[in-house]
Amino acid sequence: MNEVFEEKSRLGKWMEVELALAKAHAALGNIPKDAPEKIAKGMEKVSVGRVHEIEEEIHHDLMAMVKALSEQCGDAGKYVHLGATSYDIEDTATAMMFVDAIGMLEGHLGELAKVLKKLALEHKKTVCMGRTHGQHATPTTYGLKFAIYYRELKRDMERLGEAEKRIAVGKMAGATGTMATFEGKGSKIQELVMKELKLKPAEASNQVVQRDRHAEVMCVLALTAALLEKIAKEIRNLQRSEILEVSEPFGKKQVGSSTMPQKRNPHKCERVCSLARVVRANVQVALENIPLEHERDLTNSANERIIFPESFIATDYMAKQMTSILSGLEFFPENIKRNLELTKGLIMAERLMIELVKKGMGRQEAHELVRNMAQEAFRSGRHLKEIAVAKKAVTEKEAERIFNPETYIGEAEKIVEAAVRD
Repeated sequence: MNEVFEEKSRLGKWMEVELALAKAHAALGNIPKDAPEKIAKGMEKVSVGRVHEIEEEIHHDLMAMVKALSEQCGDAGKYVHLGATSYDIEDTATAMMFVDAIGMLEGHLGELAKVLKKLALEHKKTVCMGRTHGQHATPTTYGLKFAIYYRELKRDMERLGEAEKRIAVGKMAGATGTMATFEGKGSKIQELVMKELKLKPAEASNQVVQRDRHAEVMCVLALTAALLEKIAKEIRNLQRSEILEVSEPFGKKQVGSSTMPQKRNPHKCERVCSLARVVRANVQVALENIPLEHERDLTNSANERIIFPESFIATDYMAKQMTSILSGLEFFPENIKRNLELTKGLIMAERLMIELVKKGMGRQEAHELVRNMAQEAFRSGRHLKEIAVAKKAVTEKEAERIFNPETYIGEAEKIVEAAVRD
């Protein structure tokens, strides 16, 4: 992903656009037929160092590339950049880089999806404590947790594919979008250039491709980053010493702390959470880039050199990191079971209430009765089952069934199977 955005790659994409422009001109008879071939050969000789030398003199990066390329093309050099403005080249090249980056990210998200699906199916019957508001709620399964993540990831991948359709767009429209320099052939030139580069032509533009397209991709990256943080945060919480139901992988020689030898810090998950903040913050910058002044100003340019590569690289890294974490995720079954029993049956209060309703009691009446019993159990430290039997709300035999969390997961198994069935 670094390579997609590094300077050498960016320079190469710029020259690809220049070559496509030359081919369009040649096809329309505007320049000699052999000019594109000479320009293509010249591209092979252009160095980043030479572009830097020229830029030091003229303080314009795109024009530095044009000059460096022109001096390598012989008599065809005079046709390089004919009729174009800088952002005809830069924005079209940026679209190409986005397409490459999205394709790479989709591949890595696909690998993560496979791991999530595998975990969902493997643990569809692994009953665990469900928590709401940080408190024990009712039982759920680890399979359902992973299935939820899987479905959200699939939605993010779908969003990424949709955003790609709108970012895979270039322009060849000149300084203010009127195509005046192409003297009536602008639309055809733009069409030919974009066909060559496998992009769609912008329907209308000014000096730049409009930044709502880029902001949409940035929003999708932020949504993906938020999911990755969600998973990482859940693992971090479940790895707490007091809970310790799962743990991110910990190597035999791994060090958790420089002073506390016993520590097994979830630092990989913490790293994911940290990077997600950067990706989300970059969305605000991308949104600020949309309302450029008049036919454009340059306030988007400098920050885009940071936020585009940074967001793609961070999101891609997080995806690969999460795939690694989940592939080696460690489970502690004894702690999962311990936590199910931690509140001495209070997590089965809902089921007890439903059973009393089935016996003929009104729902509200049953809720109040069980609430009072639950409060008594909490204060006294006794098991709710014991109190319910003592008050003759249920029989001993009924209580054995009611207070078994393994049998109170509803249709979780079916939900998981349906959720990962693509």
